[in-house]
Formats: sequence, C-alpha cells, structure tokens
Amino acid sequence: MPYEESSQEKELAQFVSVVLADTEAVWSEIFQDNGLQYKNPILVLYSNSVQSACGAAGSSVGPFYCPGDQKLYIDLSFYQELQDKFHAPGDFAMAYVIAHEVGHHVQTLLGTTEKTMPLREKLSEEEFNKYLLRFELQADYFAGVWANHAQGMDLLEEGDLEEALTAASAVGDDTLQKQAQGYVVPESFTHGTSEQRKSWFYKGYENGTIKGGDTFNTTSP
Repeated sequence: MPYEESSQEKELAQFVSVVLADTEAVWSEIFQDNGLQYKNPILVLYSNSVQSACGAAGSSVGPFYCPGDQKLYIDLSFYQELQDKFHAPGDFAMAYVIAHEVGHHVQTLLGTTEKTMPLREKLSEEEFNKYLLRFELQADYFAGVWANHAQGMDLLEEGDLEEALTAASAVGDDTLQKQAQGYVVPESFTHGTSEQRKSWFYKGYENGTIKGGDTFNTTSP
C-alpha cells in the first residue's frame, strides 16, 4: 500500500528527509575525499506493507535498505515503536536508525554487499550469521561516521549521542531475544549484541572516516 501521509506524520516525514539530506552531504564529501563518487539512495515512505526489489515487506520489518533497487524504505510507525517498544525516544534515535540503513547503502556502493551476501549460499546458517553480524556492525560504524560529521556541522545537540547509543543498545540481538523469549541464542545473532552495536557506532563517531570500519578483519568484539 503506498504511503499516505497523515497530519501527525507530516512532521516525521520532513524530519526523515532532513536527516537523509544530511547523510547525503556527509557521504558525498567522504566519498570525494577518497576519490569516489557517492550516489544518493532513494527514499520510500510507506504504511502497512511495501513491494521492493528485495520482495514484499510489512511494517513489522521496520526500516530497511534494499541493495537491489538502492532504496531506503521507512515505515514511520517505527518512530513510535522506538519510543514505546524499544524505550529509545528522541529524534536522534530515529536519525541513528536512518543513518544505519544509509550505512548499508554505503556498503553497496563500496562493493561490500556484493562480496558478503553470496556467502549465504555457500555457508551454513550459523556460519553465515557471523558474516551478517559483522556486516550489520559495519553499518553501525558508518552511522557513527555520519554522527561525527553531523556534529561538525552543528547538527548534534546535547544528549543526541546518548539517544543514538540508547537506540543502538535497544536493538541489540541479546536485548531483543531476552525481551521476546527470556534467553539468548548467540549463534543466531545477526546484528550484534547491544554492547557491540554501541561500541562500533561510537568507534565510527570517534574516527569519522571509512578507515577503521573493517568489522570483518578485527579482533574487536
């Protein structure tokens, strides 16, 4: 179903657009500094369900990026979920989520997605999950890189970084599994623990560069 904007969601839609524009400015500059050209992803706002090049998705999926069409899909009900379900309120918590999905776009442009995803066919689910986890943590790192530059552009207010770290923690595999079933199954992790997600986001925030974001070849958790 195409996205139909309600009055209360209008402000949120504008906020998402502003954050996306900020990420475009930051990543265009970073890519240019590295002798590369950044191509902006396309934003798709939807309600209930949407069809992407990656297949059909419902709002329960949350915001996602599809490398097949290089589009960023955002169901604005997720903003409310961050506050109510994940207890991660604040605009910058949502900004972190958007920046994480843009991080997946950066991975697509850098060729990382193309190298990682075919491994799904070659490895066991448990083995592939290890790569998927590192892939997701790299998107968290790139979200941190964006936050570093956002601060340099005076876009961060006091408390914003804490909001992002709270959101990163709230969507950690261990936290979500504990909430859902009361226990954790580490071999099924695909995004990283709360500590890992916070840690890599903060590393990106401290470094502010693409370098330092190789989550695949590192001894760090």
